[in-house]
Amino acid sequence: MALDILAMAPLYQVPTINRIGQKTDPSKKPTDSLKPLVPSKTKLTTTEAKRIMSVLDEAIYKVELVTLLSYVASNRGDVEGMLGEAILRAVREHEDLCQVLLDNVRCLKEKERQLQEQDEVKEEGWLRDRRLSIELQKSSLPPLRQQIKDSTKNVLRLLLSNPQAASFLQMQTQGRSAEAQRLIDSLNELRGFLFEKLLTGPMEARDKAQFIQDISKQNSMNQQIIDTLENELAERMKDRHAEEEFEDLEAVHREEKITLEELKRKHQVLVEEFAQIREEREINSKKRVEAEQEMVHMVRAATLIQAVWKGYLVRSLLRSRKKRGKGKAKDKEKGKEKGKGKK
Repeated sequence: MALDILAMAPLYQVPTINRIGQKTDPSKKPTDSLKPLVPSKTKLTTTEAKRIMSVLDEAIYKVELVTLLSYVASNRGDVEGMLGEAILRAVREHEDLCQVLLDNVRCLKEKERQLQEQDEVKEEGWLRDRRLSIELQKSSLPPLRQQIKDSTKNVLRLLLSNPQAASFLQMQTQGRSAEAQRLIDSLNELRGFLFEKLLTGPMEARDKAQFIQDISKQNSMNQQIIDTLENELAERMKDRHAEEEFEDLEAVHREEKITLEELKRKHQVLVEEFAQIREEREINSKKRVEAEQEMVHMVRAATLIQAVWKGYLVRSLLRSRKKRGKGKAKDKEKGKEKGKGKK
């Protein structure tokens, strides 16, 4: 389709070829180091170069319009007043043809998928009929594509014959897809390369090639120097890293030494406190043993005193009982003697 568009004759008023220039900012001048890469001319002088650029500019313009046809098809109500009935009818017919092509391609892929899935299951006759159907459908695609190309040309003719409608459609950039915009950006980039190429004469082309060759050699030498410096830097970084590591270990050693001294000081305090506690415990233990021994002696003495006292009490009790027994015996004898005397 793009080749057919480029092959179409000019149907609109293109810019005057004498005024074709590079799409760059003229205020920005190149530095002296890049001067061999910049053409000395700023305008095209030969008729052939002007015609080439005119054809490319026309092609880019047409591509910008074609890539907005889908926007027109989906927003007829918004653009109807600016484009007119004839253009909308042509776009509608173009959309119908594109939809038929998409449906045929989708149906063809589905048939091919079913054929692959049923290749080992169905009979040979069914497979042969299905292959024939696919081939017939494939043969119908080229005429349909040609109809779409003709339809595209027809829409472009209508647009280019109506500069106001074409300008309005060209401004609807928000309706262009990202893929189409990338295509147009690539074409504009190609235009810049081609324009610079057409501005460059044979002598300038030779100087540019020599300059690029010299730059490549210089870049290769610089790259070697950079590689050497990077290797040296890597080695020094390793040494420095081993030295950053030594300093870290030394700092850790100092911190651990300080911690060790602190622990020693605390340990000495604990040792002294433990010795004092142990001494106090020994004294308390000796006092407790002496107190226990004294208590044992006192208990024994108390037991002995109690035993002596009990013995004393028992003996006293026995003596008193003996005395009472002797007195009763005397009283009985006296009573007997009195009884005998009365008789």
